[in-house]
Amino acid sequence: MATTPTNTPTKKGSAAVQARRVLVLNSGSSSVKYQLLDMNDRSRLAVGLVERIGEDTSRLVHTLLTGGGAEPRERTGRIADHAAALKAAAEELAADGLGLDSPQLAAIGHRVVHGGLRFTEPTVITDEVLTEIEQLVPLAPLHNPANITGIRTAQALRPDLPQVAVFDTAFHTTMPEYAARYAIDVETADAYRIRRYGFHGTSHAYVSRKTAELLGRTPEEVNVIVLHLGNGASASAVAGGRCVETSMGLTPLEGLVMGTRSGDIDPAVTFHLKRVAGMSAEEIDDLLNKRSGLVGLCGDNDMREIRRRIDEGDERAARAFDIYVHRLKKYIGAYSAVLGRVDAVAFTAGVGENSAPVREAAIAGLEEFGLAVDAGLNAARSGRPRLISPDYARVAVAVVPTDEELEIAEQTFALIGQAEQAGPAGSAGQLGQVDN
Repeated sequence: MATTPTNTPTKKGSAAVQARRVLVLNSGSSSVKYQLLDMNDRSRLAVGLVERIGEDTSRLVHTLLTGGGAEPRERTGRIADHAAALKAAAEELAADGLGLDSPQLAAIGHRVVHGGLRFTEPTVITDEVLTEIEQLVPLAPLHNPANITGIRTAQALRPDLPQVAVFDTAFHTTMPEYAARYAIDVETADAYRIRRYGFHGTSHAYVSRKTAELLGRTPEEVNVIVLHLGNGASASAVAGGRCVETSMGLTPLEGLVMGTRSGDIDPAVTFHLKRVAGMSAEEIDDLLNKRSGLVGLCGDNDMREIRRRIDEGDERAARAFDIYVHRLKKYIGAYSAVLGRVDAVAFTAGVGENSAPVREAAIAGLEEFGLAVDAGLNAARSGRPRLISPDYARVAVAVVPTDEELEIAEQTFALIGQAEQAGPAGSAGQLGQVDN
């Protein structure tokens, strides 16, 4: 259904094809994160964050990373809306000679949380595509509207420039039906699009590929369990470069214990809370998404603080840690069974990359699965992909820093190049496959 937009470069040697920069935008409900990347060497030229949009305490922090870098610049004071936020970000980029009017800017890549089953690949944004994204708002009411606002604002700033949507759900659309379907009435499920979609897809795609590289193999040769452990957390089973199972479902609530989300829970808990506690649907939603997980168990969702409290003998923090790790072990075991053969378990995101105690505890006792962690390697800090398993371990254990912005930039840049090569007559299938 995606079609070639009129602003897509179609001639070899056009300015857009020669341009090698991609601006990545991640528009949240009250924030905008942005990064400008040079695709010649995949380097970051500038990064920034606008937060608390619409409040009197709005703040923009912008950092130039070229030429040895510079101290972050900060703006404070009310930024009324996303349009004002993006204009402010554009002004900061222009002050560094990196303005959005630069002929070196090839495209703008947008993170879009939910693509449903329609969008299985990165997609050049047309009016038709934007309408489709709007129709998916009921599946992601907190995220897709903000993503759409960011897209519309960026289009207004650079209407001539290709804009590409990269979907969090796309990587997981390869799950087989028996993994994606819930065991509920089929007609009801289909009518309301109830199924397991999964999230953090750009991270799982990037980390599974980088894990294969770390092992000196191609993604097609490797089976990987990816554990994306941040404030939001998800696991995936990736067989030969394709996701076959993931822990998040219709929404990001399902699966692992998270910072503020419960993860897996008996669905009847919601009915019980309504009957016995008299809680409304909104109150239960707030409880499970914002007042559960680690913060619900011990009052903290920062793993560093939880570990500090454990070291001081705090039993509530210790219990929260044990519940968190127990859920991880369950998923490692389950996904080992799903994959049949596991070549690596990869930890990523804030907790996965930085918490040695979580990694050690999650792998402890899984020697029969071929898993082990070398204490010295696990304790060593590094910002690079690395193995933390001993040489004798049958299954590699890796720490692979995620880079969702780079993944979005690479998918965006590759898609624009495909459009240029295909030309207007034959490019529709390469401008983001839409699966009906």
